[in-house]
Amino acid sequence: MPLYLGIDIGTSGVRTSVIGDTDTEVASASVNMPAPIRIDERPCQDATIWWEAVRQCLRDQATSLREAGRQFDEITAMAVDGTSGTLLLTDADLNPLTLGYLYNSANFTSEAEAIARYAPETSMARGAGFSLARLLFLQKQVNAGTAKHALHQADWIAAKLMGQGGFSDETNVLKMGFDLEQRIWPDWFCACGVELDLLPDVKPVGEMFGVVEGAIAKQFGFSHDVKVIAGTTDSNAAFLASGASQIGEGVTSLGTTLAIKLLSEKPVTDASRGVYSHRIKDMWLPGGASNSGGGVLLDHFTAQRMSEMETELIPESPTGLDYYPLSRPGERFPINDPNLQPRLTPRPENDLKFFQALLEGLSEIERIAYTALEELGAPTLKRVFTAGGGAQNQAWTRIRSAKLGVPVVDAQSSNASTGVARIAAGLI
Repeated sequence: MPLYLGIDIGTSGVRTSVIGDTDTEVASASVNMPAPIRIDERPCQDATIWWEAVRQCLRDQATSLREAGRQFDEITAMAVDGTSGTLLLTDADLNPLTLGYLYNSANFTSEAEAIARYAPETSMARGAGFSLARLLFLQKQVNAGTAKHALHQADWIAAKLMGQGGFSDETNVLKMGFDLEQRIWPDWFCACGVELDLLPDVKPVGEMFGVVEGAIAKQFGFSHDVKVIAGTTDSNAAFLASGASQIGEGVTSLGTTLAIKLLSEKPVTDASRGVYSHRIKDMWLPGGASNSGGGVLLDHFTAQRMSEMETELIPESPTGLDYYPLSRPGERFPINDPNLQPRLTPRPENDLKFFQALLEGLSEIERIAYTALEELGAPTLKRVFTAGGGAQNQAWTRIRSAKLGVPVVDAQSSNASTGVARIAAGLI
């Protein structure tokens, strides 16, 4: 049985997963990375840190795979995911010429102003925190004159594995302005100062980039013809790990914030609310993220206290309290209102009732969010897979299912490395 490798590069570390044809994880490994530094308040990192973490993770993965009775030379394909929008410039030999500026590095104001003069209102490239503005900033750096490639985090790791750069996938380039419907770079790029020679050749998710370089194959014990497949961003990989595969199936991530994605047969966008659609082959993943989420719960209760109260909740008896839980004023999706005030009153004396009301409020935000996508043209919701820490709260799951009117189930896996391994295996 052939094996498939998924490599996930996150903010704090690298995780790898090996799966078989049956979509079952055979072995995994993980390695931590140091926290990013900040330059002018912008998070960035030496890209060689990512590569060394990947190398160490591959060595650990080889060990765990041997312990499972399998070998690296049984791997026939691999794919990589990384944080969305994290970008660097390299020379022709893939040596970094700049730091990797992370997905959350922002305030590229002058660059965003140049883009705004030419980019359509609906373009995902507009904004001082998106990767096209980041690219214009990197072009101005001291060593940028000898740059050959502009590469996202996943692009660079895939390039290092192949010994060849210049490729990206259709999800990583979304916020750089790539036209996903026409599958071309826009003709207005020149006008705003983009050096077109730096732009990657964009492949659909799941298509072949190339094969692993001979020296890398020898170093880690891969066979000489292991394919490197076009991967995706980390959030999309986590979606693909969930088990969602049919039009109308959604994934809700209940972490510090509440984020949703929904499988659709067509793209859905609303720039005013941060709604955009990734393309996965011929499917689309519209979604958005609220400022609400599990972080609001931690404003009021410890994790231990919430765990203690969970079994006492009565989901079938709503509190009747109409909350919109936020940690601070301002919301982006499903309501775009930077001044929206948290609605957390009246505050009952009973902690249990207050806790349930918070969960009901979060569940209502989730319902409004999926309804908003449907109103924009997305399909009707059929089933929701849940990822993140909130998935463990079964009472909350029952509240959510009642609000949404559809089955709510746990994600098969919440590991992005599993999702990107599924891409390598052709299971997407």
